[in-house]
Amino acid sequence: MYNTIGWHVLNVKPHWEKRVSESLSSISLEVFLPEEGKIIQSRGQEKTIFKPLFPSYVFVYIRSSLDFHKALSVKGACSYIQFGKEYGKVTQKEIDQIKFLTENNNISDIETDMQLSRIGEMKKIAYGPLSGLECEILNTNNDNKIIVRIDSLRQNIVATIPHYYIKENESVYQKIYA
Repeated sequence: MYNTIGWHVLNVKPHWEKRVSESLSSISLEVFLPEEGKIIQSRGQEKTIFKPLFPSYVFVYIRSSLDFHKALSVKGACSYIQFGKEYGKVTQKEIDQIKFLTENNNISDIETDMQLSRIGEMKKIAYGPLSGLECEILNTNNDNKIIVRIDSLRQNIVATIPHYYIKENESVYQKIYA
């Protein structure tokens, strides 16, 4: 269910980003579809093609539960991105940063890079039954294999959990880099 005002991330059908964005605008919702321009050679001529910076994502500013549901009713809209039970939201500052990068003609070759956990990193589990525990990443793929060390018992718990259950553990990083 809808929980707060702000920029939400709407997952859309592949290659429907522009159509969904236009449909959302036509029903008076504030929408942001960041695009990257690529110059290609076509029949001996240079041509600029614009592609979504985040494929299958459209950012929509939600002001009410009515807006929340109106956005989902648009043809091509699938669902809101969720991390556990929380809807994926983007801050205004992050939207402004993306706009600055994509709308500035002096900046080129924009790419996105998903920040995945690396083997050996120390993290904190944010969701699920192991919430609050510190862990070490053992394996990375769509799910993370983690180890939780119980030093006082000289035992380890090894489990595979979804990547969105894990958040960076600042206290461990502060200990390491202090």
